[in-house]
Amino acid sequence: MDLLSRKATCNSHGQDSSYFLGWEEYEKNPHDVVKNPHGIIQMGLAENQLCFDLLESWLIQNPDAASFKRDGQSIFRELALFQDYNGLSSFKKALADFMSENRQNRVSFDSKNLVLTAGATSANETLMFCLANPGDAFLLPTPYYPGFDRDLKWRTGVEIVPIQCSSRNGFCITKLALEEAYEQAKKLNLNVKGVLITNPSNPLGTTATQTELNILFEFISKNKNIHLVSDEIYSGTAFSSSEFISVMEILKTNQLENTDVFKRVHIVYSLSKDLGLPGFRVGAIYSNDKDVISAATKMSSFGLVSSQTQYLLSSLLSDKKFTKNYLRENQRRLNNRQRMLVTGLEAIGIGCLKSNAGLFCWVDMRHLLSSKTFEAEMDLWKKIVYEVKLNISPGSSCHCEEPGWFRVCFANMSEETLKLAMKRLKKFVDNGTLSRSCQVGESQSLKSSRKKTTTTVSNWVFRLSFHDRDTEER
Repeated sequence: MDLLSRKATCNSHGQDSSYFLGWEEYEKNPHDVVKNPHGIIQMGLAENQLCFDLLESWLIQNPDAASFKRDGQSIFRELALFQDYNGLSSFKKALADFMSENRQNRVSFDSKNLVLTAGATSANETLMFCLANPGDAFLLPTPYYPGFDRDLKWRTGVEIVPIQCSSRNGFCITKLALEEAYEQAKKLNLNVKGVLITNPSNPLGTTATQTELNILFEFISKNKNIHLVSDEIYSGTAFSSSEFISVMEILKTNQLENTDVFKRVHIVYSLSKDLGLPGFRVGAIYSNDKDVISAATKMSSFGLVSSQTQYLLSSLLSDKKFTKNYLRENQRRLNNRQRMLVTGLEAIGIGCLKSNAGLFCWVDMRHLLSSKTFEAEMDLWKKIVYEVKLNISPGSSCHCEEPGWFRVCFANMSEETLKLAMKRLKKFVDNGTLSRSCQVGESQSLKSSRKKTTTTVSNWVFRLSFHDRDTEER
């Protein structure tokens, strides 16, 4: 008899992806300007650290919020006692209003349709539990966030079928690609329950176009049992608010509020990217379907947001003068930092997909590959990690169908560190260091930890979790 469950011992979590392995290598040798100046620079973490000064300034000016006081009186006992899983009404209202402000108030959000979760990871998984059964499928445009292989599939048993997008049109979703993914799912005898997109896109750093959104809405309108989930956790990172179109705006402009489509469109949001607060673990599901809200609220008891966190953030988000200034300044700083990365890469002869949002760029290094294969991409990635000492995310970990693309983050470091990263990369490119294997000494730890996965990673990123599970789990 096995000591642990099949779920505990299965291989479908995705932790063997190069996306996570790069983090492991960084943690063994992290760059520090004083303590370890030659260490690995973390450019694989989509974290927004550019506006901490604004948040810290607000905390200094509003000491009651951080010390859990109301009108100068402590409410510690009130916040420390049991909370039901509906969350604080004051915070849900403040969050709903902030989501509207993020979209220039072109649409409004009803706080009664919000379910609080411990981050977007929990929100996405909870939605899968609500919308699909084990063995059902969701269609996702590629490239997509590597963590979705864990968030959407691992515990739920839901399958992911890729909508293969191409650099030929800037990786935009096309009607043909969407229909081909749907037909592929049917060939695999998978029941398609929905389409999930990230808007703005992770890893592309682009906002969904009106054309793409119309294609998606046409698809779910035609297929009556299919949902559309829009992960909009990067909505506040769009360099210009007018360039970001939420699915809620499409529902409004296309007058779909009183149709069956209305209840099949759902949004995932969090404060991890827009406010740079991933450690606070604040996420949310927004849905117009009361049954989804009811079920998700019950499930949220497994991943609640603490009352203390809700109280602090309800005070911050209710300060409209602060949020207006923060959103504007955050967009400005992200735009400037993105231009700094793009300019630095262009000086080295490396291009990027044109982007207008996010905390990263989708970088084209196809010309640096020794061959047009995913094996060559992995060879280049290992050189960049071990020789250049930059952790970036290879496109294969994001299920990109074309080798040679990489996601490079820019908002989780200082300008000086970004300049150092560009200096290191320039030296590497100028020296033409494109040998076929990594230095033996530097790669020894990776060999021992992933002896098997180094030869199978390109297969892993395209396989369905369906094939990794025991018969009893299918």
